[in-house]
Amino acid sequence: MSENTPPICNYEGSDYQQSFWDEGGRSYEDAVEAIALKRLLPSCGDFMLELGAGAGRNTLRYENYDRIALLDYSRSQLVQARERLGESDRFLFIAADVYRLPFVPGLFDGATMIRTLHHMADPELALAQVARVMSPDGTFILEFANKRNLKAILRYLFRRQDWSPYALEPVEFTALNFDFHPRAVRQYLRAAGFTIEKQLSVSHFRVGFLKRHLPLEFLVKMDALLQWTGQYAQLSPSIFTRCRAAISGDPAGQDDIFICPKCGTALEGISHDLNCKKCGATWGFKEGIYDFRMNENS
Repeated sequence: MSENTPPICNYEGSDYQQSFWDEGGRSYEDAVEAIALKRLLPSCGDFMLELGAGAGRNTLRYENYDRIALLDYSRSQLVQARERLGESDRFLFIAADVYRLPFVPGLFDGATMIRTLHHMADPELALAQVARVMSPDGTFILEFANKRNLKAILRYLFRRQDWSPYALEPVEFTALNFDFHPRAVRQYLRAAGFTIEKQLSVSHFRVGFLKRHLPLEFLVKMDALLQWTGQYAQLSPSIFTRCRAAISGDPAGQDDIFICPKCGTALEGISHDLNCKKCGATWGFKEGIYDFRMNENS
């Protein structure tokens, strides 16, 4: 495996969960995202990979899966997730780089990436890694920030922004924060081997004035009514897509979970430090969290 990867957005030490979600006036966004997930998730599943899990805001919404692996680059975010979710054999906590997922091929029959792709400088590489660890015919739910939303279109028409919402290239509005064109994301997904099944438009009313002056329940109900329009036109700032992994490929072995992110060799054992017999790398396990971050362990 190559040691050269794109830059990583690191939330280590951040109070993101508290400042953005708990106290940041985001009840509307949280509620409509919960509705979208409920509409897209399968009725049952074995092993879910939650990419960019953060402090575990969405984890309990995956109630139909027997096991869930929470992956985030920030160890401190995973510590918060463990505190939120409690001790349970149902959850695995992994600090790792999305560009080097430390899992054997075909391990997961479900995966989500919510509010995470917008930090990917190389979304195609990230999605290719997701496809590698999905079992044949597994379900992948992706959310991405839509650059071709109605607000951006109006701002562009009235010359209040320089970049075009119609261009396929991502726009980096601040460091390692990207908005994507829906058609480009569909191209990325197909190139990775995913088949797109359904699209939902979400957060139509993500406007400060509306959230301050209209009841939360009303905004949520209206958004729920409009989400289906995403199958035909994507004009909201957030798009949810349900995809199906390629039906060809090899499912993971029954007892296999981890590989060495440095050389790709299968790792033996669980619930302790993991040593790679090929390259000699050691990957830590501390306080219930596996640490596969190359920059932190090299």
